[in-house]
Amino acid sequence: MKHEHVAMQREAAPPTHSIGARTPLVDGIDKVTGRARYTADLPLGATLVGRIFRSPVAHGVIRRIDATRALALPGVRALITGADFAAPYGVIPIAQNEWPLARGKVRYRGEPLFAVAADDDACAEAAMAAVTLEIDPLPAYFDADAARAEGAVLLHDHKPGNIEREVAQDFGDVDAGFAAADLVLERRYACAEVAHGQIELNATVAHWEPERQRLTVHSVTQVPYYLHLTLAQTLGLDPSQIRVVKPFVGGGFGHRVEPLNFEMITAALARAAGGAVTMQLSREEVFLTHRGRPATDTRLKIGLKKSGEITAVEAEVVQRGGAYGGYGLVTILYAGALLHALYRVGSVRYRGYRVYTNLPPCGAMRGHGAVNVRFAFESLLDEMAEALRLDPFELRRANLIAPPYRTLNDLQVNSYGLPQCLDAVQAASRWRERKGALPRGRGLGLACSHYVSGSAKPVHWSGEPHAVVNLKLDFDNSITILTGASDIGQGSSTLLTQVVAEVLLLPMARIRVMATDSMLTPKDNGSYSSRVSFMVGNAALRAAQAMKQLLVNAAARRLEVAASDIDWQGESCAVAGTDRRLDFAQVVQGALADAGTLTVKGVWSTPPETQGGSFRGAAVGSTAGFSYAAQVVEVSVDEETAAVKVERVWVAHDCGRALNPLAVEGQVQGAVWMGMGQALSEETQYHEGLHLCANFIDYRMPTIAESPPIDVTLVESIDPLGPFGAKEASEGALHGFAPALAAAIRDAVGIRPHELPVTPDRLFDALQARRRAERMRARRAVETQKAMP
Repeated sequence: MKHEHVAMQREAAPPTHSIGARTPLVDGIDKVTGRARYTADLPLGATLVGRIFRSPVAHGVIRRIDATRALALPGVRALITGADFAAPYGVIPIAQNEWPLARGKVRYRGEPLFAVAADDDACAEAAMAAVTLEIDPLPAYFDADAARAEGAVLLHDHKPGNIEREVAQDFGDVDAGFAAADLVLERRYACAEVAHGQIELNATVAHWEPERQRLTVHSVTQVPYYLHLTLAQTLGLDPSQIRVVKPFVGGGFGHRVEPLNFEMITAALARAAGGAVTMQLSREEVFLTHRGRPATDTRLKIGLKKSGEITAVEAEVVQRGGAYGGYGLVTILYAGALLHALYRVGSVRYRGYRVYTNLPPCGAMRGHGAVNVRFAFESLLDEMAEALRLDPFELRRANLIAPPYRTLNDLQVNSYGLPQCLDAVQAASRWRERKGALPRGRGLGLACSHYVSGSAKPVHWSGEPHAVVNLKLDFDNSITILTGASDIGQGSSTLLTQVVAEVLLLPMARIRVMATDSMLTPKDNGSYSSRVSFMVGNAALRAAQAMKQLLVNAAARRLEVAASDIDWQGESCAVAGTDRRLDFAQVVQGALADAGTLTVKGVWSTPPETQGGSFRGAAVGSTAGFSYAAQVVEVSVDEETAAVKVERVWVAHDCGRALNPLAVEGQVQGAVWMGMGQALSEETQYHEGLHLCANFIDYRMPTIAESPPIDVTLVESIDPLGPFGAKEASEGALHGFAPALAAAIRDAVGIRPHELPVTPDRLFDALQARRRAERMRARRAVETQKAMP
């Protein structure tokens, strides 16, 4: 036997472990040094300027768009209208009723009407001013009640009552559940519409090659694959003519989880002009593009036993959805689906209504569909705990799930760390010692929450795997991860690198990531519903296992032993029990012999048992793994000014397993912070359809000055399906902040908010109303005393 190629008795580097390590993001240096290139930064050479003219009215019939004078102006290269598109679009295949540029009617103030490509901004402005526009106004509706009123003009034909989607679901005997309850309470809750507030402005660069009839688009999207499909559909192109590239993205939070009108508009302008066009929206235009969380009215009724056991739930949810479908039917289904899977519930009746109105379309936002209903649910539980003289923690513990568990609506729960989350925040906040013992104006509140780790069924059902990852091994001894998954700041590229490095026991420095270029990387459905860690992580895990087997086999061939005899140690390997060893470069050389560059593939799809039931809408809410969270919020309230200050937050999040604790903690803190914004200050406002706060001055997000200490405890329940046991980590904790805040305000000053955001003016009005009521009761008591003989 010949072994001259074997390195004998070479000192081996120890295996490297990446999972569980507090790891800085692999793209962090690029971002903090300014090397990262976002869409608007791309050095793509000279391009035309794209601009959009938006509707000045909220609802009307388009009678005339005459561009004759505009097209005659010097420097104007193209002007397009809705007639230049082949089809409408929408992220949900059965709800595609939006045109990139309005066609026939306008349905909200600020809707794109026509667009121009010109040599510079001045030319583009002159062109838009030269267009003759005629619109016949129609009645406009800016709230759900007005849009649903008898005789209201329909925004869309074949949608009676301006209802986009009506949902009726019943699970169990709800009436019997209420009859068996010792306490039944019903309340109404209102949550204002909120926007995502991502820092990066929307931008797209599109390049049309007339000679090849090919389109290349760089854009800020979270869903390059869906954008690719939508560009082909709306422009009437074959998908093979299109390349979509996602550069660095400066946040999304759901704003970019569906193809957006400006992306198709930029592409159509590039084709019309026969060249390259850059479209950069202003902050106001981003607000008009919207896709945020809809204004929601919830009527909620819960029945409880004296023990705290939930016997029945009845919820009616009305969402003001805006002018088009978008994710609307999914949002209203999520609101009902996620009444389940957090606690055991005896029975549930759900009625949901998604309503068209003449406002910018709403869509998916972090915690999609469930945040507002969870505010109602946890708030009512807190009120009922007080009525039954139960500690809020004990009420939740009376309804805990024991996994594996199948919910009434056929959702599968395989791991459940909520008990440990409750224990953690109860201890960290010193709840037992401090609840009820704080001075007036200071209070504590508790709430729980959960969320999906990706939707178990994709938006576009094609039969393909839910996730695909390719790994490339080449002569330079590096491994390249090829993925279509979109890193939008959540750290998915880092996570995939860690997963691959852990399986191969290699340092992360050996691994590179090539992501989101449809010409180079495999298709991925996108970054939404916290699917990437679970689904793409599993695909990366399987690809790495395949690569490891390939390398082990190569080592076995060179060492002339069975693969089972190889002790793989990452940077080296050895024949078990001997000093015969190869370093990594030698293994790679052997693996590439004969075949050359190697590519392996890993795929993953959700198991059928996690894909929900068979009733209409059952797919929404189904997931391979639920995350869980509990949080305690401490507030101080100034009763003279009604100012609320969040003093501290304790949050425990069941993430299955923290693959990167540093990143997970940051995601949990970000979720809490975003929940704080919705709870205290964020609110879109309109006057006759005109956006009143389409900037970061009037739209009030918390700043570092308002941000409290957020203490994070990570609970690891080790999900049996998650990669290394991991689940989602960036959305579940958001849902619980608002109800915990409301409970803390109740504890501090005796007022229980039922409306979000809890702004000083709303809380002041509530405090004043209580004072008036107290004075009235006092006067009546005096009058009664005087009337007594």
